[in-house]
Amino acid sequence: MKLFDMKKTKLLACIVALTFVGFSCKEKAAEQPANTTTANSDGLALTPPMGWNSWNVFGKNINEQVIRETADAIVSSGLKDVGFEYVVIDDIWHGGRDSVTGQLYADSVKFPSGIKALADYVHSKGLKFGIYSDAGTLTCGDMPGSYGYEEKDAALFASWGVDFLKYDYCYCPDLPSTNNDYKMAIDRYKVMGNALKATGRPILYSICEWGPRSPWLWGKEVGGHMWRTSYDVADIWDMPRNESSPIGILTSIDVIANLGRFSGPGGWNDPDMLVIGLKNSGFIKGGGCTETEYRTQMNMWCMFSAPLMIGCDVRNMDTVTRSILLNKELIAINQDKLGKQGFRVFSKNGLEAWKKPLSGDRYAIALFNRGEEAKSMQVGWEELELDKAAQFNVKEIGDPAVKANSQTIAAKLAPHQSRVFVLDKAGK
Repeated sequence: MKLFDMKKTKLLACIVALTFVGFSCKEKAAEQPANTTTANSDGLALTPPMGWNSWNVFGKNINEQVIRETADAIVSSGLKDVGFEYVVIDDIWHGGRDSVTGQLYADSVKFPSGIKALADYVHSKGLKFGIYSDAGTLTCGDMPGSYGYEEKDAALFASWGVDFLKYDYCYCPDLPSTNNDYKMAIDRYKVMGNALKATGRPILYSICEWGPRSPWLWGKEVGGHMWRTSYDVADIWDMPRNESSPIGILTSIDVIANLGRFSGPGGWNDPDMLVIGLKNSGFIKGGGCTETEYRTQMNMWCMFSAPLMIGCDVRNMDTVTRSILLNKELIAINQDKLGKQGFRVFSKNGLEAWKKPLSGDRYAIALFNRGEEAKSMQVGWEELELDKAAQFNVKEIGDPAVKANSQTIAAKLAPHQSRVFVLDKAGK
């Protein structure tokens, strides 16, 4: 969602996620196995979707050449080889809607070859193609929305070869903050979900409602494969949630923290795009994160089994950005077939430990310093809610060494730093 037009939408004052904040760590751990939503049976998004979205760096300045060059770069950089596959055009690709036929059409200056030809080019690279629309009368960028045209637009997208639809929630009629507001969102997303299914084409459905109406509760029921849990994340570490600007990485972490029960194969909590490599460039700015903060975003998004949607210009990545985005060990944690979202098991004096169950009776553990001073921490099996008698081999991501038969994990952490470890049962 583009927050410059959120004044057009009546936002709720709080997110249902905050009602879970009071749970203890042990209560959160106990609730993780259950995914309470109905699974899609279309075989899409069995692991968190991975790709690239145009908005953060290009905004309204998107065009055909950028998309072609981006697809080329995803292949040549190795991003495709590690799993990044969706190339998604965000808002303001539109030329308009025909007043007679009601048919959407693309901006002919930005996209002289047309969307179908562009999708064909992306497909020729072994990648998948995505596009954007809105559940309201207009998109957040004042382009034609899909309200009242859902079946027509879904059929058009399918005919173009679209594989991914990001569906926003601007310019929806104002309603009081009651259950009617929730019902309206559910109904609107369900209409498009049904329209996408009716095309017969497998199209991943990304619900971009931003979280106020708790889409994690109903996302799968309306056909969604991922749903935003918060407002747009800017290239900034800490910016609180409000109704007029994007949020920071830390706020997005806190919003998603207790929603793991709603995420899993076929439908994922989405804390928004990766800001790694933006360096305060492009459309969504915030101050510019440090390398440490970028690495923490990647670490935590992988711990969350979150969709990994790159927001930077992949045609011009520096060495640090490449090293973060091409980290196969982290991506393996994100893409683990068990599909469990990590959860916080320890929190004291700004130091946190997060635990993510992995397939093969393994665990990923993230140690995280959310504070402003460097600190050391050590956690044992009791703090990590593991069998105190269990023996694990411990390997840190990025370190070739393996510590055998350990029963503690220790780390020195700079401010905002996180470090990720994989625990594998000794003797296996």
